[in-house]
Amino acid sequence: SSSSSSSSSSSTPPVEDIEWTVDKVRSTFVDFFVEKDHTYHPSSACAPLNDPTLLFTNAGMNQFKSIFLGQTDPNSPLSKLTRATNSQKCIRAGGKHNDLDDVGRDTYHHTFFEMLGTWSFGDYFKKEAIDYAWELLTQVYHIDPNRLYATYFEGDPSLGLEPDEEARQFWLKHLPEERVIACNAEDNFWEMGDTGPCGPCSELHYDRIGNRDASALVNADDPNLIEIWNIVFIQYNRDETGLSTLPAQHIDTGMGLERLASLLQNKSSNYDIDAFQPLFQKMAEHSKVGPYTGLVGADDMTLKDTAYRAIADHARALSFALADGAVPNNEGRGYVLRRILRRATRYGQQILKADPGFFATLIPVVVDTFGGAYPELVKQQDVILEIVEDEEKAFSVMLDRGIKFFTDLEGELKGKKQSTVTADKAFFLYDTLGFPIDLTVLMAEEAGLEVDHAGFERELEAQKQRSRDARNAARSGGAQRLELIAEQTSWLADQAIVPTDDNPKYKWDVETMSSVQAIFGTEGFLIDGTKASKGDRVGLILDKSAFYGEAGGQEADIGSIAFLSEDGERTGAFTVTEVQAYAGFLLHSGVVEEGSVEVGASVKCLVDYERRRDVAPNHSMTHVLNAALRQVLGDAVEQRGSLCNDEKLRFDFSHKKAMNVKQLRETEDICKAAIAEAQTVTSKVMPLEEAKAIDGVRAVFGEVYPDPVRVVTVGSDTSVEFCGGTHVDNTAEAQAFALVEETAVAKGIRRITAVTKNVAIKAIEEGAKFESMVAEAEGLSADSPGLDKKAGALRKELDAAFVSAPLKADLRAKIEVIQKKGIEANKAALAQRVDKCLNGVKEEVEAAMAESKRVLVLNVDIGADSKASQKVMNAVKKTAPDMAFMGISEEEMGSGGKVMAFCIVPDAILGDGLNANEWVKAALESCGGRGGGKPGSAQGQAGECSDIEAVLAEANSFATEKLGAITS
Repeated sequence: SSSSSSSSSSSTPPVEDIEWTVDKVRSTFVDFFVEKDHTYHPSSACAPLNDPTLLFTNAGMNQFKSIFLGQTDPNSPLSKLTRATNSQKCIRAGGKHNDLDDVGRDTYHHTFFEMLGTWSFGDYFKKEAIDYAWELLTQVYHIDPNRLYATYFEGDPSLGLEPDEEARQFWLKHLPEERVIACNAEDNFWEMGDTGPCGPCSELHYDRIGNRDASALVNADDPNLIEIWNIVFIQYNRDETGLSTLPAQHIDTGMGLERLASLLQNKSSNYDIDAFQPLFQKMAEHSKVGPYTGLVGADDMTLKDTAYRAIADHARALSFALADGAVPNNEGRGYVLRRILRRATRYGQQILKADPGFFATLIPVVVDTFGGAYPELVKQQDVILEIVEDEEKAFSVMLDRGIKFFTDLEGELKGKKQSTVTADKAFFLYDTLGFPIDLTVLMAEEAGLEVDHAGFERELEAQKQRSRDARNAARSGGAQRLELIAEQTSWLADQAIVPTDDNPKYKWDVETMSSVQAIFGTEGFLIDGTKASKGDRVGLILDKSAFYGEAGGQEADIGSIAFLSEDGERTGAFTVTEVQAYAGFLLHSGVVEEGSVEVGASVKCLVDYERRRDVAPNHSMTHVLNAALRQVLGDAVEQRGSLCNDEKLRFDFSHKKAMNVKQLRETEDICKAAIAEAQTVTSKVMPLEEAKAIDGVRAVFGEVYPDPVRVVTVGSDTSVEFCGGTHVDNTAEAQAFALVEETAVAKGIRRITAVTKNVAIKAIEEGAKFESMVAEAEGLSADSPGLDKKAGALRKELDAAFVSAPLKADLRAKIEVIQKKGIEANKAALAQRVDKCLNGVKEEVEAAMAESKRVLVLNVDIGADSKASQKVMNAVKKTAPDMAFMGISEEEMGSGGKVMAFCIVPDAILGDGLNANEWVKAALESCGGRGGGKPGSAQGQAGECSDIEAVLAEANSFATEKLGAITS
């Protein structure tokens, strides 16, 4: 029973001997609440790919945020939830909620953990939430009620809030007065942000020791009196004017699975529960400093046990995040994952003395331990392993250098009696050796040093400033973006304004009549007949709209909204630059260009259909491309993002390596064939469950779909996808297709960019032009003058051209063959020239010897080839060993281009004052060339030389000056 006193033991019995395993604790919780009419709503991804504003899911309520904010699409499955429960995969690393720095140092911090959660959305409230919690803990888990303490909000006059007496009275039904404790707003008032939903909360605390009055230790950071469950009563909304009561009040509760398991298993450390033991056992196989012994703080002098805890935690965090589609890289979420992996690698190799590659062996252990509850781990195991192996290998190369650099730095600082790692040293570790700053700080702490963190941040900021400026410049002129949150959507509902009817968005070339329901500006809604006038930037909410709001990777429609008088005359206009949906309300943002508008005004939607005609084929062909990739690469391909606008379509997908030319060509050909076959594109709205049952239907990983859902079908069986976008009626409307780029976005994620219509036609025409140019070059004979250079210039031109990527790859291969043919022909021609030249040189040398010349300078036709120059010098040395010789050679005779000089000076002449090194430099000086070597032999070159005779003359002149010899 968990009511016996807890012990600190690191020896955990086999899993089968433990009554409350982590798996059983989890399933018991979910089953209990399902029996209480809660819907089991599976954990969302811990790396929310469809919410770039959130680094990681750090609480169970994240996926229900739109309900609390009043932004849920009325057709979304979320909008139908009244009660929910699950065990949510959470990561708290980076951002506001960051436990990364504490992991390993104690027995309860984690970057990855599971949050057991329950929610009521406008259904039950405080009484039921408190009663359910008490029943589960005491009657199902059989936790000793004498060890439980409850807190409630004591009130806050500065916020105008009374004590939560209601919650207190409900707790007094279960607990004596001395164990129901009032706490302040810091501990017992929950807020989502500076504005938005909020409310008092009530916490349950558990006393590990028991048989005492521990009420004074509640919320006092005592390791033996731990908070286990937090129950939040979301009953208020905060705005600029203060707090107001929400029309619908919600319950949000959360309980850490690992912490609950530790008390049910009678363990004082989260890391002693069953789920961590297989990881510790595997790590002990790699550790050269012994197994895990559970020491903490000063007792853990070697940091061995700290390393065990951190590595085990990090293996879980990475496995779950990568299984959910996140990838390590150098930005945002990806950089946090890279930091986690590098911390684990450093702990293992430096502290545990494990060999490089140890960390990847922990991944299968995580999969075995948690794969039953989270099958995505099993499905993605190979992907996780490959990414971790690659990342670990890449960092291991730098890790030894980094550790040596830091160790040397530590010795240097301590030798000078200094204790601060300077900003430039920290930045070198970060920028050159790949050490995240928190890893440098951690190593510094272990060495009794500190880091100039502020200075490092300044260095980093300076590096980032240019890219930040570029991003800011790309934004809409710095104008404040308009968006609606719960306060605004609740206000709209209170005014009996219904969500926008946007069904006309699927029609073409219509002028949709509508009326203005609300006008939203930077200071809030315009009320009491206030008008928006010329120059005002506002958002219009209409009762009906033909504009497509940005969603599903498709950019929003743009256009204008005409203001109409009572008799239908045009009185003004509004330019629409952005359209976004919030809880079903379509906000048309833009600027009043002419006239003025007020609530109730009649308007006409004038969508820019010509632009949409360029967007729609890109969206429809994205569906075809998705299907083509699965056909070519296999069913493992998952969509990871897309963008469709009037210029291009961009599609991100999971795939381990770059596509080869054959795969690119096949993919492009399938898309082209779909256009040539003029396949019909149809859509149908149907219940979500019925739609999911369609054979071959595709949905985006991590996306939440409305119910009913719109299903878009291309052809009879080309593609079937859930999609709310605007499409063509027939693939023939796309006219043409060109796949122009395939590149990496991140580890395991590839990106294809393609074009349709006129842009594709131009790319195809440009490709045909290059095909003709390459064919013409292929027809040239090998000995055509400058064939290799012509091929090189053609390759450079092709590289910059906007043409089909598979065609570009094909043409590059052909150009390489042409270039190689030209180079081989040049070599053969050069060999002939060199042979001819050598005969000529021998004759010139013999003639000079006959005239008793000590020095000879010749213009030799060897194409400025260094290997040929060696042959020439060898021939001279063999024929006239006592003669100083310089050869001058142009790459192309009389071209004015590259020129080469090379010379030899025998020992006898060296002694008379002629130095080969000085001689070459002097000869090339007139054309800006450079050279050097030894006193007895040297060579050099100039990029351009318009007067070869001047070089020859200077070479002769220099030798004459030094030797006074006849040198002609």
